[in-house]
Amino acid sequence: EVQLVESGGGLVQAGGSLRLSCAASGFTLDYYAIGWFRQAPGKEREGISCIYSGDGRTLQSDSVKGRFTISTDNGKNTVYLQMNSLKPEDTAVYYCAALDRWPACSLGDVGSWGQGTQVTVSS
Repeated sequence: EVQLVESGGGLVQAGGSLRLSCAASGFTLDYYAIGWFRQAPGKEREGISCIYSGDGRTLQSDSVKGRFTISTDNGKNTVYLQMNSLKPEDTAVYYCAALDRWPACSLGDVGSWGQGTQVTVSS
């Protein structure tokens, strides 16, 4: 059974940093595509950063490019999202997802979801 468990969310001041983790089980990350999505209150869920673990290629949304970095540790079967220079508009529930295809970073490409972790950025 595919399972994705996020951790690392919390409350941070604007300009601060957080690192989210996504621990995968039931499959190995090798040659797999994983993405981070987020859903802010009243808004649709959106893909923000996705990675193909086979070669490390990434896709990033313009809203996080230059501030967020996605990476994998295949030995730990874990995907990370390093978030720097956080803004109040980054406040959302962040989800990890296993993707069915690559290159891809959209809702329609998701095969399995994690449960989500809350990130709140205060001004």
